[in-house]
Amino acid sequence: MAQTWTREDVFVSTDWLAEHLDDSNIRILDCRYYFDNRDAAEEYRKAHIPGAVHFDWSHELNDPEHSVAFAMAGPEKVEETMSKAGIGNDTRIIVYDDEGGHFGSRVWLVLARFGKESQLRILDGGWTKWVAENRPTSSEVPDVKPAEFTIDRSAERPEIVATADDVLAAMKDGKTKILDVRRMSEFTGEEVRAARGGRIPGADYLFWQDNLDWNGDRSFVSEEKVKAQREAVGIDDDTPVITYCQGGVRAAHSAIALLTSGVKNVRVYDGSWGEWGNRDDLPLEKGPAKKK
Repeated sequence: MAQTWTREDVFVSTDWLAEHLDDSNIRILDCRYYFDNRDAAEEYRKAHIPGAVHFDWSHELNDPEHSVAFAMAGPEKVEETMSKAGIGNDTRIIVYDDEGGHFGSRVWLVLARFGKESQLRILDGGWTKWVAENRPTSSEVPDVKPAEFTIDRSAERPEIVATADDVLAAMKDGKTKILDVRRMSEFTGEEVRAARGGRIPGADYLFWQDNLDWNGDRSFVSEEKVKAQREAVGIDDDTPVITYCQGGVRAAHSAIALLTSGVKNVRVYDGSWGEWGNRDDLPLEKGPAKKK
């Protein structure tokens, strides 16, 4: 993906959204998602940003026929999903969650893959910051009328995502950084979330949450801090990068952090460890990172 985005291209502030809540061409998507026993739809029904609709990205934007969990859906399903959510080709989409854009970033990645990311902005700080600032909330579920969302097949960007073969090639090219953004316990193989635990050989490590004020309002840290963190692992503006995690979600968040700090060529390994860790034909490493 030889392109960069500014933060203004990707994010909006809580101030901006508060001023535009009543705009007729905005569709706000509540993308909260939980790995514990909480029900995201129920949390939405309890309280959400006024006008927001619950958006189950984990099903609506994934390919249910694919063997890898969270594998990206094709253009037809994306068109159908967005249209059903009341999103047309001129709709401004605002996504939020309560993990600093963790899940909203996946929606951004999907639309970027199909050349439609200019319609979407991630709410910086999301639900966490919105509530902390005592912004208005609602339990009212809006009535959504379907719209027509279309993808120009000539504008698709398959190069925004990487395959396992792309990763294997990157391991040998001597230029590309493979960036593991999971928890350290996943990186070392202590925490196993597939048939095998560990990491892609030669991968560098940069935890995705380090791009956020995680213990505060969960907004993004400064561009300068993001740049310092990625330069510490050898990533400059011209370094090709492939990010990965478990299912291409945290990796999407990290890709956005890199892109908006000036890195020009970032791809997300869509299969991530959900694919790599379940394939015996792919190499892996375990234990502490080797010194380079």
